[in-house]
Amino acid sequence: MGRKNRTRQRAHNSDSRGLFWQGWGAGYSEIIKENKLFEHYYTELKIVPEGEFEEFMEAMREPLPATIRITGYKSHAKEILHTLKEKYFKEVQDLEVDGQKIEAPQPLSWYPDELAWHTNLSRKILRKSPLLEKFHQFLVSETESGNISRQEAVSMIPPLLMKIEPQHKILDMCAAPGSKTAQLIEMLHSDMDIPFPEGFVIANDVDNKRCYLLVHQAKRLNSPCIMVVNHDASSIPRLHFDQDGKKDILFYDRILCDVPCSGDGTMRKNIDVWKKWTTSNSIHLHGLQIRIAVRGVEQLAVGGRMVYSTCSLNPIEDEAVIAALLEKSEGALELADASADLPGLKYMPGITSWKVMTKEGQWFSDWSEVPTSRHTQIRPTMFPPTDPEKLANMKLERCMRILPHHQNTGGFFVAVLVKKAPMPWNRRHPKLQMGESLADVPPADGSSADAPVEAVEGETPAEGNPSVPDTPDPSEVKKDHCSVCSSPPPPKKMKLFGFKEDPFVFLTEDDPIFPPIQAFYDLSPDFPKLNVLTRTREGKKRNLYMVSKELRNVLLNNSERMKARARTHTHTHTHSDGPSSVRAGIYTLCPYIRARIINISVEDVKVLLTQENPFLSKLGDDAHTQAKKLEMGSIVLRYLPDPQDLDAPQCPIDLCGWRGKTSIRAFVSRNECLHYLRMVGVEVFRDKQGKRNDGSTETQEESTEDAEGLSQEADLLEQEGEETEQNANGTEPVSSTCDGPTS
Repeated sequence: MGRKNRTRQRAHNSDSRGLFWQGWGAGYSEIIKENKLFEHYYTELKIVPEGEFEEFMEAMREPLPATIRITGYKSHAKEILHTLKEKYFKEVQDLEVDGQKIEAPQPLSWYPDELAWHTNLSRKILRKSPLLEKFHQFLVSETESGNISRQEAVSMIPPLLMKIEPQHKILDMCAAPGSKTAQLIEMLHSDMDIPFPEGFVIANDVDNKRCYLLVHQAKRLNSPCIMVVNHDASSIPRLHFDQDGKKDILFYDRILCDVPCSGDGTMRKNIDVWKKWTTSNSIHLHGLQIRIAVRGVEQLAVGGRMVYSTCSLNPIEDEAVIAALLEKSEGALELADASADLPGLKYMPGITSWKVMTKEGQWFSDWSEVPTSRHTQIRPTMFPPTDPEKLANMKLERCMRILPHHQNTGGFFVAVLVKKAPMPWNRRHPKLQMGESLADVPPADGSSADAPVEAVEGETPAEGNPSVPDTPDPSEVKKDHCSVCSSPPPPKKMKLFGFKEDPFVFLTEDDPIFPPIQAFYDLSPDFPKLNVLTRTREGKKRNLYMVSKELRNVLLNNSERMKARARTHTHTHTHSDGPSSVRAGIYTLCPYIRARIINISVEDVKVLLTQENPFLSKLGDDAHTQAKKLEMGSIVLRYLPDPQDLDAPQCPIDLCGWRGKTSIRAFVSRNECLHYLRMVGVEVFRDKQGKRNDGSTETQEESTEDAEGLSQEADLLEQEGEETEQNANGTEPVSSTCDGPTS
C-alpha cells in the first residue's frame, strides 16, 4: 500500500470513528434549527399537550442521546451487561472533562431486563478522555461482533409490541438498515436451547443497496432463520409453501410495517430536516403508506398482529393511514390496546380530529372544502371520518405517539393492528388456473374447498396467482369519491428480472459430501442434512450453508416468484482430504457435533486469544491431554462455566479451531477476540498510534481490518440516520450471494 493510500486509509479510519457518534451531539452546527411553518402546523393540530409546546420545541433542538441495545438472544448478554455496568459505566460516572462532570448512562425504563441504555456523550467529549476512547473501542468491537447494537430508543418499540414467539412467521416490509430486523431475529432465538426455531424472518427492502445493510446485520447475528428479499413493499409477492403435502399460501403471524415517512420526528438526529420540512412531504407519502399497509394486512394471518410505525408526528401519515385501513377492512381489522405492554413508556394517545395544510399555509378541515384543482394531491383518506359513530368505533386513541420532551427521545408513532377476519375483497373463491378444479386450489385459511366462500382469503389482482379473487363488478364500486372504497389497491405488475443469481442448491441425504463430514465430527443422527445447501450446481462444493427447515420450504416453493438473499448462516469449508473447518454458526452446529471437542479453561482461553499458534504444551494439563489424542484438523474449543467460580464467565464459549502438528489456534475474528478476552478479564486497548496496552503494535493487516470494520459500521449508522428517506418505488428485484455485498 503506497504512502498516499495509507494516509487516505488513516483519514478514512478517523472519519469512520467520528461517524459512529454522528447524530449523538455532533455536526450540523451551521443549520439553524428553526422552521416557522413546522411550529405553526403542530401548534394548530394540538398534538402536544397544552402548556408543553415550548418544552417540545426545546427538546427538538437538542442533540439526540446515544442509545445502545445489548442483543437479547445471545447467551453472553448478561456478561456484556455486567461488563458495562461494573466497568465502563462506573468509570464514566466519576469522570470530569474540562470541569464538566459526565452524566452516567441510564437504562431505558421501559426496555426489558436493562438491555437498552442511553447517554449524552458526544464526539467532542470522546476526543478529550482516554477512558472514553476505551469505551468507544468497546462499543465498536462489540457492535461489529453482534453483541451490541447502536439503535435509536424509539426504534426499539415496534418489535417489542409484536409479541414474538419462536414459532412465528414474520415479515419485515421495509427493513433496511436492519436494526428492528435484528431485534426480531433475537426474539426468535429467545430460547438458546433451540438451535432451529420453527419461525423465521423475511426482511424486505425496495433498495438493493440497502439490502446489503440487512445482510451485514444478519451476518453478525448468525441466524439460520433470516431471508432478505428485494421488492417494492406495496406489491411484495405472495409466497407459497408445502404444508402436510399440499401447496398452501404463506400468511405471516407477525408483520412489521415501518413505512417510509417524512421523518420530522428525527429532527434531533437528521438536522437537515429543519430546512427541508413542508407539509407536502406527508401529502406525497400518504398514498404509498396506505398501499404498503394494505399489502401487509392482506398477507397477515387471521389472528395475527401487524405493527404500523413511522418516525413522523404528522397525523396524515399516522392516524389517517390507520383510519383508512380500518374503514377499508369493514371490521376485519381492530386496533389493539398496547398501553400495558411497555410499562414505563410515556406516550400520547392517538388523536381523532385533525386538518390538512398545504405548503402555502392553506387549511382544509374536510374533503368537501378541497377545490377540484387539488384533488390529485389531497385525497379523502387524509381526513378523519365524518361519521361520529364510525370514528368512535375505530378507537384511534389506542394509537401511540411518542413526543421527544417526555423521555428525551426522538418523535415516533406506532399502532398495533389485529386481524379478525379476511379482508373484504379476499372473501371470494379464488380464480382457477387452466386445468384446475376448485378442489385443487387450497383455501387460504386451511379449510376445505367446500367451506363458505367468505372464509376463503385469496390474493389481490396484482399477481395472477391461483388465489386471485374475481375483480369487483364496476357497477358495485361506489362512485362517491368521498367514501373509502373497499376494493383492493390498483393492480401493479410484479417484475422479476434483475442480476443473474447464483442458485440455491439443496443437498440430498445421500450426497457423497456428507459421509466424511459425519465421520470426522461424529455428527448425531438427527443432523438436518436436507437443510444444507450450496451455491453451485457444478464443480466442487467448497462452501456449505445451512438454513432452517421452514426457510428451506419457502425457498424451494418460490424460486420463480422472487429472488432471495438468504442469510444462510452455517458456513463449512471442505477440502479434497475432508472437512477443514466450521466457521460461522458454530453455536447452531455444536449440538450435533460429538467428536473433535477440546474442553478448555479460562486460562486456556487467554492463551489461545493472546498468542499466535501457541504450542500444545501451553495449554493446561487437561486440555493438553485431550489435544494430544486428536489428529490434525478442525476442532471445537469449548469452555463450560463453573457455577462455583463467580469471577469466571458464567456462559458457555464455543470456538472453532485447528489442531496442528505441534501447535493449536482458534479461528476468531479480531472483534470477537476482543469480546472473549473482555469476558475472561483481559482488556486490550489500542492508543492512537495502534499500540496495544500490552506494548505490542498491531500489524498493517489488523489495522486495515479495523478500519474496514469501522467503515462498515459507520456506513450502517449513517444509512440508519437516513432511514426515512428511502425511495419506495422504482427498484427492480435483484439479489446477490449470501456471503454479503458483491463488488
